[in-house]
Amino acid sequence: MSNETIITIVGNLTDDPELRFTPSGAALARFSIASTPRRFDKAAGEYVDGDTLFLRATAWRQVAENVAESLQRGQRVIATGRLRQSNWETPEGDKRSSIDLEVDEIGPSLTFATAKVTKATRAAKTSGNPDDPWASANREPVTAGTAANSTAGGGDPWTRQGMEEPPF
Repeated sequence: MSNETIITIVGNLTDDPELRFTPSGAALARFSIASTPRRFDKAAGEYVDGDTLFLRATAWRQVAENVAESLQRGQRVIATGRLRQSNWETPEGDKRSSIDLEVDEIGPSLTFATAKVTKATRAAKTSGNPDDPWASANREPVTAGTAANSTAGGGDPWTRQGMEEPPF
């Protein structure tokens, strides 16, 4: 939607992400990000901390699984997503609301750390058009130079092992 409030927050995780699954099987990770602004106080000649913002965040599906596997309490992260407001009423009749971040993208901040990125493997789709070879659940990953990808009747000549010269 074009009218959604998109924000980016830089801060530290206050606890390890909590991974859960909905009854339909969708993964979700809940965590909180603490962001404290710093400013230089000219009178004191030093940096001072502002008020800390604690923002609850939720990541869904593959992002949730990657967050739970990759990030831990205390790590500095950069997260981008949409603000969502939840409204509810307590059993006593009091109206409550909260604003949370629905995370689209998240990763470690590299300002004070380094990271080694490992591409996550995606789970195979089991639904969709059965004639679509890209959505097939039994599709083999393609890796050049492996015998598993060549068929006995010929296959792709560029992926057959033992080929010293091109086939032309």
